[in-house]
Order: sequence, then structure tokens, then C-alpha cells
Amino acid sequence: MIKLVIFDMDGVLIDSEHAITLAALEALKKGWGINADYADFKQFTGMGENKFIGGVAELYGVPYDLRMKDMAYDIYCKTARERVTVYGWSKPLIKSLVEQGYKVAVASAADMVKVRCNIECIGIDTSLFSAIITGSDVTRHKPDPEVFLKASEAAGISPSESLVFEDAVSGVKAAKAAGMKCIAVTTSFDRETLIKAGADETLDSLDGATDIIKTIIE
Repeated sequence: MIKLVIFDMDGVLIDSEHAITLAALEALKKGWGINADYADFKQFTGMGENKFIGGVAELYGVPYDLRMKDMAYDIYCKTARERVTVYGWSKPLIKSLVEQGYKVAVASAADMVKVRCNIECIGIDTSLFSAIITGSDVTRHKPDPEVFLKASEAAGISPSESLVFEDAVSGVKAAKAAGMKCIAVTTSFDRETLIKAGADETLDSLDGATDIIKTIIE
């Protein structure tokens, strides 16, 4: 029986790709004089901000500097409410799950500063989450299961009693490697790709997902 629902952040609760790309563009230009193109970042999407920002800097012959990410995050957090897209299902779904007695957690590859900013954009109090695990807390990133295992441990629930919502192939693989059930939302990849990665079920939207969850996990 499922007792813990773990959410990936980007592509599941919010869409921040446009926002972080703009912030990275501005940071690289302002701090290092790099006139990158928006399209340069696409190949590094989903690899974590160090690679997302550093990979583009290196394309222009500039070694990655952690201050690049710090500046990008600063810009991101100052502009998030205007640039980040919050999926309409996010707040109602989290509140509904908590009200029904499930524990909920976030497990994201992004750093804590970005995750907390995104939670503020959703309008959810962090106290609703039994665990918030980020890229700042792990040494191995998805598809390694570390981030999900740490979330279940922090919440005090076994992996076999945990369900993950993901949108990416690497995240689905990580969830299954952790011994958890995984429902994938098709915001980033198509159904066939996500099922092939190991997803137990796919949904095009998480609107009304609480009823669907019961059908899938009980």
C-alpha cells in the first residue's frame, strides 16, 4: 500500500525550462561577456544546472565557474513569478493527497535555492512536505536512485510503499531502481518512451490524479 508520494519538480509540478534558460543567458552575458544563443542550452537540459550553464559557457571557450550558477539562480529567483509556469494541478493535487493521509515529498535534481523558489511559486507551504531532497543533498544524480531513496528515508516510509511522479526517462529509471512505483506525466516525453523506461502508468495531465492514483496503486 502506498503511503508516500514523491514529486519530481520540473515537468511535474512546474515548467521552469524557459525561466532558467533566460536567467542563464543573462548571467553569462552580464558576468562573463558570453553572447550565447537560447538554443545552445537545449542539449544540456535535464543534466543539472552545473552542466546546463557550464556546458554552454564551455561552448564559447569559457571554463565553468560556480559563480555563473549563483548569478543565474539570483536572476531566476527574482523573475520566477513572471517566468515560471505552474501547472494548474500542482497545488490542488498536493493538498488533496495530504488531506487523504498520504505523506508527500519533493525529489529534484535542482539545487535547494531553486526548489524552494519553485515551491513558493506554487503557493504551497513547505511544512506540507515530509521531505525535500535536492541536487544539493546527493552525490549521484538520476538515473541513480539516490535522490528517491533519501526522500523515502527522510519521510520514514519504505521504498516499496512509495510512489513517484516523474516526467523524464532518467527519473523513471531512478524511481524503478529505487524499488518504487512510478507514474509518468507526458509533459517532456511521449507515452511509449516513458513506458519503455519502466513507468507503471502514464498520464497526459495530473488533473484529477487522486482518483487515478487509487486505481493504480491499490
